[in-house]
Amino acid sequence: MSSKVRDIKFDFVKHRNKFFAISLALIVLGGLAIAIFGLNLGIDFSSGSRVDIQSDETLTTEEVSKEFEGLGLQPESVTLAGGGEIAVAAFKSELNKDEVAEIKNTFTDLYEIEPSISTVSPDVAVDLAKNAFIAVAIASVGIILYVAIRFEWLQGFAAIVALFHDAFFIIAVFSILQIEVNITFIAAVLTIVGYSINDTIVTFDRIRENMKFEKKVKTFDDVARVVNKSLVQTLARSINTVLTVVFAATALTIFGGEAIRPFAVALLIGLLAGTYSSIFIASQLWAVWKGKQLKKKKFSPVESEV
Repeated sequence: MSSKVRDIKFDFVKHRNKFFAISLALIVLGGLAIAIFGLNLGIDFSSGSRVDIQSDETLTTEEVSKEFEGLGLQPESVTLAGGGEIAVAAFKSELNKDEVAEIKNTFTDLYEIEPSISTVSPDVAVDLAKNAFIAVAIASVGIILYVAIRFEWLQGFAAIVALFHDAFFIIAVFSILQIEVNITFIAAVLTIVGYSINDTIVTFDRIRENMKFEKKVKTFDDVARVVNKSLVQTLARSINTVLTVVFAATALTIFGGEAIRPFAVALLIGLLAGTYSSIFIASQLWAVWKGKQLKKKKFSPVESEV
């Protein structure tokens, strides 16, 4: 760790209410955005049809859209992937057998490769949404149990609050920008869950180590001192790690193409939110709750009699 980082004397815990207020204000604004704009659900969660068109030549969205118009069809969106040699057309409604046959015949004649067509019924969409929610819930419960066993339940609860904080910001930004929410979005959220909890655990691990070296931790001020010391010691690692991944996520966002852009954007937002929550939310929440726990023990009837 550099000497400059070691010399940092910023009191993170002292300004905890400012950090909480910033997050609370953003959460309220995000909630309003979701209520007003809603989410742009892809066919994975809202039902519909997806047509994957392949060609040996570079395609354009205008070219593909024009071909669909010739068939009397209007796709909800047309995105390019695979360096422009793959076009993905999404329809909010299910294509019937005749439409599927016309699409296959038209694009097979044009590009000599039969397009792949998949349809998601409303029942399947509901099942996918339910399974996605279950996946996130299981990951969250597993994290709580792991952190609670390895550290303590207060830190486990603080970690999961930080995770929901991060996931909510991703959802809010997707609502504001109206970026399509699909299966890759869930993959990005789960990726951020793993990244964020890793960053939080590193901080909590340093807090635990520093608590062992403290002879007496009986008041909130003692806890605050340990938290501030631990955050300074892990600050350089947190910043360097997130910057490295942010560079990669930014490159994916700019150069990755339309198909992978929602994943990259979710990853980028989650990385920034995860670093913020690990430094300014999770540790401060634990400090507040730990201080209250110590205060209760200090004034408990059993200890007062002793």
